Amino acid sequence: MDFYKRMALVCERIPKGSVATYGQIALLCQKPGNARQVGYGLREELAGDRVPAHRVVSADGRLSGALYFETPDMQKLLLEEEGVPAVWTPKGWKVDLGRYRWRNRLETAEELAQEFERRGI
Repeated sequence: MDFYKRMALVCERIPKGSVATYGQIALLCQKPGNARQVGYGLREELAGDRVPAHRVVSADGRLSGALYFETPDMQKLLLEEEGVPAVWTPKGWKVDLGRYRWRNRLETAEELAQEFERRGI
């Protein structure tokens, strides 16, 4: 299994105007508990600008990938361009997961599993 190829495929499905958590991505990759590996993979993928990494946030909605973008506020700016506002908190910038979290369904997970199998990843 190529986790990073799966991760990129899942991230490509996050709709504009929505965010997903690192844990949510790991679960859809069939590797629950591998949220940190998603973070590492996104850092690597950003170099090639292949996935919408700005749409991935921490479990509490914080924008935690700022160090991996060109500027510290790039993730916030990209999200705001898509209509996802971020508010400042004592712990940093945060989005409202209740409103903007990607609500993927069981069908999404099943479609991804079939796509992983078809691609051999």
